[in-house]
Amino acid sequence: MENRLMCSDNQANSEAKVEEALWATLLHAEGVDCSWTGDEPLTETNFAVAENASATIPYIWNPAAPESETFFTALEQEFSLDDWKVDEVATRSSVFFAQLDQLWSAATLQETLVQRFASRMPQQLLTAIATRAQQVLSSSVSLADQLVQCVQDALPNLAEEDLYVLARPLAHAMRGNDSPVESTLERVHSIEWDALSEVEQARLSLAIARFALAELETKSEK
Repeated sequence: MENRLMCSDNQANSEAKVEEALWATLLHAEGVDCSWTGDEPLTETNFAVAENASATIPYIWNPAAPESETFFTALEQEFSLDDWKVDEVATRSSVFFAQLDQLWSAATLQETLVQRFASRMPQQLLTAIATRAQQVLSSSVSLADQLVQCVQDALPNLAEEDLYVLARPLAHAMRGNDSPVESTLERVHSIEWDALSEVEQARLSLAIARFALAELETKSEK
């Protein structure tokens, strides 16, 4: 039993190292650091870019350029998968690019929410809703559960039962129907976030969460 657990741990560590190596290859640039280990959802918070005005990104954008030969040779020496089987590399690469798509989708969603709702909700809360929406979209829970999970962190003082009551009109509306979202937004005073009551904050948050989930659903269908 102990040997089996050790093998499982070794495999997990190896997979994490491959993920880190793949990211290192993608982000082969000065001052870029990736802290993601594969144990948590991949978000933009896992990346740090040092402020260095003189830094240069050594990626050869034109592979046919003469100077690209040296770059790719050095890169291949740093990053080797000789000890991995072909099918294992393919599997881990698929996971990597799926995570990359997820990160890009989340970043795009955050930008969309900020553009539309920045005047009504603090940006950090919009970012939190976008990130959480990305995480719950593929879960098997109900739409009401997804909505509540998206906004719970932004509304710590409201009971979960109250959030479900407020989420019900949005959750029971037909998917693709924008009117419940728009009608909910119209019911909330268009004033600063801190000036809203807790109930109004909850209604606004849930409407934005429903909008975010609808955006992700639309993009996944394309």
